[in-house]
Order: sequence, then C-alpha cells, then structure tokens
Amino acid sequence: MKTGHHRWDRLLLDARMATLAGDHGYGLIEDAAIGIAGHQIVYAGRRADLPLTPDMMADRVELLGGALVTPALIDAHTHLVFAGHRAAEFEQRLHGASYQQIAEAGGGILGSVRATRAASEDELFAASLPRARALLRDGVTTLEIKSGYGLDLDSERRMLRVARRIGEALGIDVHCTYLALHALPPEYAERRDAFVETVCRVWLPQLHAEGLVDAVDGFCEGIAFTPAEVRQLFDAARALGVPVKLHADQLSDLGGAAIAAEFGALSADHIEYTSETAVARMADAGTVAMLLPAAFYCLRETRLPPIDALRRHRVAMAVATDLNPGTSPLLSLRTAMNLACTMFRLTPEEALRGTTVNAARALGLDGRKGRITPGHDADLAAWEVGSPAELCYWIGGPGPTALYAGGERLL
Repeated sequence: MKTGHHRWDRLLLDARMATLAGDHGYGLIEDAAIGIAGHQIVYAGRRADLPLTPDMMADRVELLGGALVTPALIDAHTHLVFAGHRAAEFEQRLHGASYQQIAEAGGGILGSVRATRAASEDELFAASLPRARALLRDGVTTLEIKSGYGLDLDSERRMLRVARRIGEALGIDVHCTYLALHALPPEYAERRDAFVETVCRVWLPQLHAEGLVDAVDGFCEGIAFTPAEVRQLFDAARALGVPVKLHADQLSDLGGAAIAAEFGALSADHIEYTSETAVARMADAGTVAMLLPAAFYCLRETRLPPIDALRRHRVAMAVATDLNPGTSPLLSLRTAMNLACTMFRLTPEEALRGTTVNAARALGLDGRKGRITPGHDADLAAWEVGSPAELCYWIGGPGPTALYAGGERLL
C-alpha cells in the first residue's frame, strides 16, 4: 500500500507534552506523539491522530514511560568559562563587604581575570566542561557563554574558543557572546579611552572575523562602563552586523535598558533599577528582559526588577542562571526558575517560558528553538513529574529522564 509517508528517524510515544506552542498556557497534550526527522520536529500531536501505526511511521520508536515532555531548556546568560573561583569573596560579603567594595579593592571581576589569563586553553576547557555538563544534566541543550574574564585579545579569544569546544564536545548549541566591556583591565587603568577604542576598532573586528562572536555585550554601571562607552561599543557591533545585549541597571539606573532598546538589543539583563519608561522602550524594540534571580539572591539585593511593568507592557521575560564565579555560582537552571518564582513572583508558566520560548528569543533563535512544534529543532526534555509547575516547585531533585538535542539522544 502506498502511503506517501517518508519514514521519520524517531517517534516518541507514551508521553504527555507541554508544547508551549501558543502565546499562553502550557499547550498540554495527553497521550502525545513526537516525530523527529533529522534535527527537526516533524510531528507534535496526539498519538491517536497518527495516520499509520508507529512501526510504519519511524525507524525507531521510543516509549517514554508516561513522562512529561517539554522543550529542552535554554540558559541564555552564563559566564561559565573561567579559571579559579571566588569563594573568599563569598565569605567577605557575609562579613559585610559589598560587591562594589570588593571590586574597588581589586577583587571581583579582576580576580577572575588574573586566574583566567594564567590558564591555557586546555586548562580552561577542563575547568569549564563540568559546569556545562551540570547544566546539561539539568535539562539544558542550548547555552549562551560570555567571555569577559580575559580583557586582552589572546585571553578573550581563548575563552570564546573554549565556548565553541564545549558545544562540540557535548553535542549542544553554544551561543558565544563577546563581553567586550566587562571591567577595565589593570594595564589600561590610566588609559580608559584607549581600552574602549581598542576593543571597538581592533579586538571586536578581529574576533568576529575569526567566527567567534555571535553577539556583543557590555556592563553599563557605575563600577563598569558609561552609557557613552556602551554606545561606542554598540555602534561598532552594528557596523559589523552583530547583535547586542547589555548588563543593564543592575545596581543603579544609568538608562542601560533604554540604550539596549535604542540599539534593538536581543536582551537587557538584570534590570533591577530599570524605569517604566525604559520598559516601554524595550517593548517597542522587542528587547527581552533577562531576569537573573540567582545574582539577586547571592548579592542579597532588595530592589526587585519591574515585573509588573514588564507584564503591563508585554515585554518577554527570560530566566537564566548567570552562572559565574563571583555573584551567581549556580549550576542549575531549574533552581533559577524556582528563585524567579519565589523572589520575583513569576508564575511557573512564566518561568518555563522564560527558559524556553523567551530564552530562545533572547538568543535570536525564535522560530527555531523553545517550543515543541513542527519545524523547530528537536530539543526535548522528558521529566517524571505530574505537571509542568513541578519543574519550578522542586528545589533540586532529579533531572530529565531523557534529553534530546537536534534529534540526538544525550541522556
């Protein structure tokens, strides 16, 4: 009998499914079937609606034991490539030192810079790969990794090369962001303008030409870089056609989120001090609000991001770990989801969309990742939970029972 059906590579059955296909709700489907051909989803619907028997539909049929299948998670803001650690600063903060005081005393970011500069590429890779593996075991198959702990051309290049290697080693997608303006390196302490000029005119074009830059980032803050310096960087990125994002309004309101919106940034990140005017500009620009609750938690901050304003203006909210050695040593995106719910009062649906649909938007991957729908990448996670809300409810707990990236099973 001729069916006209091209056999799929995989057919996943015996599962429920949260597709997140629409703008609201989980998109739950009971007794679901997911067809995969190559790296893409080709069918996502009810098993009862399959036109043929499972063995006729696919080369391989996998039963998932009644698990709940969601899009695999996306961690769209990490700094996971670094050497050393900053546990001593953790102790200092517990004794009353502020993040700003530690930074001004030569610690903070510059402490990680010293350790990272001293590490070879292979040493950086060996130190960073286990952190990426921990996120993978938590259900993450797409990662953003920033540089910014090198602050010179060779060290930044090493960091970005390691980020690329991690994606290849684990079989996941890694989005490499050149965090060009993170901190002022000591050798430029008296030559601030020269550093910004070198970053914009020499290092960024060179790293971009080497295929290591998917996006450009900066830190707009009193202890970091000014709005004028960020604009200079973003002008250079725009000239190269590279998307931008920004650490904005974390400790004060310098108008960082508004600058991000002005340049059509993929995301404005942290945004605890962002004004409603800037939120409205983000909405007009389609800039995602990147919420980083673990940094808020670790720094014991008290100023909440403007969640109500973000909802009113319908700004997409993403949630990420901000995994870094100083202010967010977090190895679980699901814990970040829990923190976003408990501290920022996101709903479980908002938190799940924040690590799937909206995280994809924050990486420029909307329409390709973050949903279970035909044409999207077959990035899927199967969980032994009764409802999607449990992914935010449990603090820790077992990871996914099955994990797929681009149609390949990783767990």
